[in-house]
Amino acid sequence: MQNNQNLINFLNQELSNFHVMYVKLHRYHWFIQGKHFYGLHKLFEELYEEMADDLDELAERILAIGGKPLATMEKYLKEATLKEATADDKEEEMMKRLHEDYIQLINEIKDTGVKLAEEENDQPTVDLLNELQGRFEKHVWMLRAYIAYE
Repeated sequence: MQNNQNLINFLNQELSNFHVMYVKLHRYHWFIQGKHFYGLHKLFEELYEEMADDLDELAERILAIGGKPLATMEKYLKEATLKEATADDKEEEMMKRLHEDYIQLINEIKDTGVKLAEEENDQPTVDLLNELQGRFEKHVWMLRAYIAYE
């Protein structure tokens, strides 16, 4: 087993989470209804396109550090810590769920991922995780402003 296997395992967990988010964002994009349809339909599309780019970058990072990215839905669902969308949620629930999901991703990156990468002296992975964290924090701020979450 490689020295950095814990980091690879963490990155695969996040890759799994990103796949769950990608599907969830698509679902929300397709099923959003109501007075905010146009804006939210576009927002969800922007977010799933961003997540698609993040998926690719994360998988390539796993490969670059000698790991093997997970690549099946079965494994993603087994390893993910995020939950799938299971109902035809209303707008308020969609926004609340995304807010919670992005916070969870941020916390996992901060509490586990960055520390594991630093232990391996893997600055490129630290940089990638910090960039993701910063972008996700911006999403949390915007989602919180949208739902007036306090």
